Amino acid sequence: MPGYLRRLATTGAAYTAASILSKLIAVALLPLYTRYLTPADYGAAEVLFAAVVSASIVIRLGVIEAVLRFYYKDDEDPALVASTCFAALFWLATGAALIALPFAEQISQVLLDRSAPDLARISIGGLWVLTMFEYLLTLFRLEERARAYFLTTIFNVLVTIGLTIVLVVGEGEGARGLLLGSYAAGAGFVLGLIVVHRRRLSLRVDRALLRRLMRFGLPTMPAELSLYLLNFVDRIIIVRTAGLAEAGLYSLAVKFAQAVNVLVRGFQLAWPPLAYSIRDDGEARRAYAVVVTWFVAGCAFVVTGIWLLSRWIVRALAAPEFFGSYEAIGLLATGVALYALYMVLVVILGRTGRTEFNFPATSAALIANVALNLALVPPLGIVGAGIALVASYLVVVALMYGFTQRLFPVPYEWGRLARVVLVSAALVGLGELLLPTAGLDGLLARAALWLAYPVVLLGSGFFTPAERGWLAHLRHPGVLLARLRALRDRPAEVDGAVPETYEVEQMDDDARV
Repeated sequence: MPGYLRRLATTGAAYTAASILSKLIAVALLPLYTRYLTPADYGAAEVLFAAVVSASIVIRLGVIEAVLRFYYKDDEDPALVASTCFAALFWLATGAALIALPFAEQISQVLLDRSAPDLARISIGGLWVLTMFEYLLTLFRLEERARAYFLTTIFNVLVTIGLTIVLVVGEGEGARGLLLGSYAAGAGFVLGLIVVHRRRLSLRVDRALLRRLMRFGLPTMPAELSLYLLNFVDRIIIVRTAGLAEAGLYSLAVKFAQAVNVLVRGFQLAWPPLAYSIRDDGEARRAYAVVVTWFVAGCAFVVTGIWLLSRWIVRALAAPEFFGSYEAIGLLATGVALYALYMVLVVILGRTGRTEFNFPATSAALIANVALNLALVPPLGIVGAGIALVASYLVVVALMYGFTQRLFPVPYEWGRLARVVLVSAALVGLGELLLPTAGLDGLLARAALWLAYPVVLLGSGFFTPAERGWLAHLRHPGVLLARLRALRDRPAEVDGAVPETYEVEQMDDDARV
């Protein structure tokens, strides 16, 4: 079992390193950006960013999900799969952008409740850029070129941030500067990646192969779209009921909650190859249970810290008019963690080949999200939207759990999972009820309470005897290093992988503020 955890950590770290570094850079610039943007400007840009991702999911038609499966199939030509997928996405994205451009005015009215056709046109161009960028980055994953993936992501973030500073701070472009900075920089990288991958790309579509790709990928699109709409519909409802400024506060809260996504992102990319590479069903069930336990424990630690320290995070990293965003940060961080659990269940369902159950679960969550937002946002504002998001993810996780347990039962470690949830909830509750909400004394007290999480977890009986043995080795670094070297030098316990994921990826999400 340690071998699976080691593989997951190693591959996840390779994909997460760029995300961590880019998020640190982006967060460091938030005090600058929020002083040159009004909450309404920020809200408008973030609504359009979310709209672009939603539209990209539709026009991709599951092609990126399909390439991750078909590239490794024995009876398919990997080169033909890569070139056909590129051609399909190129023509789909180009056609969608050309169709949408004449309707820029109407699109801005629907999304922003005001006329802003220039912002809509930039976003339509961004739709093409995002779709192609995501596919060209996927080629690095298929080739296991982690270093190229890392460097491309980091350089893209740096260029995006530099251009955005010039446009927002230097030129005073507001929301337009945010959108242009992201998508203009991305367009340059798309062109560069096309040159890098030119021998693998083509504008000719193999129709027979595309039909096979669509049969696999297209059914995943409605589920992926309905899941992402959980993060988009709420903003539209906030715009319509509370205004763009409130949407700006909510979007900033989402940005801070994405700290959990640093952990989730690496897991999201590393988990499917590991999960599918375990051939024996019994061993897979045991491995899945252990991975879920430890992943939930890690997410709960991060969520607890974000919830307890949210006020200080916003004070330190945003202008005073954005302070109200702290109210939703803890709820949104919890939502991100629940999304990660959904991703675990998606892969388990994928193992059975019964991916048709994704859509009923995500569509039920979307319906719940819309209903709860309409009921809670008018009286509670962004807190109501946060509650609606958490409740919606609980719906999708519960339904997916029921589907997967019927098709591929996993012996989850419910006692240990309950300890994680209770410890995290207890620490947050104690902090919110008993500790100061401002000042250095409040910050230190809450930080101490957060850092007590692993100690309280240990006292709760969470750790197994074997895990307590590993903890004991932390007192003897030499012994621990020797064991880690032995794990590193040991051959992998399983081989072969069939990557597959139904992820929602956002270009430049780390660079945008």
